[in-house]
Amino acid sequence: QVQLVESGGGLVQAGGSLRLSCAVSGRTFSSYNMGWFRQAPEKEREFVAGISWRGGSTYYPDSVKGRFTISRDNAKNTVYLQMNSLKPEDTAVYYCNLVYGSGPYYPLSDYWGQGTQVTVSS
Repeated sequence: QVQLVESGGGLVQAGGSLRLSCAVSGRTFSSYNMGWFRQAPEKEREFVAGISWRGGSTYYPDSVKGRFTISRDNAKNTVYLQMNSLKPEDTAVYYCNLVYGSGPYYPLSDYWGQGTQVTVSS
């Protein structure tokens, strides 16, 4: 059983920053790669960041590379997404999940949390 709880979203102006958190329940957290996804109203779910189970390797698509940074704290069972230089096109609901693969990653669990809304105004 895996529970994912995202938090940290909000309303910011273009160029601003937000830090999202994903709390994961379960003792196997440190054994899995983790990732962040987002979904806007008229777009399909999009992978935005991934991190290996030990945190030594990260992957980002070109759309967010250089602006977003994923990190994890296995002792706290938490993965983070630092988002800088936000753009209106970053507006979406952001979700975390266990992932598999290697550049890019794909969701592993069929369970998705409620997500956290990020809105970037112009």
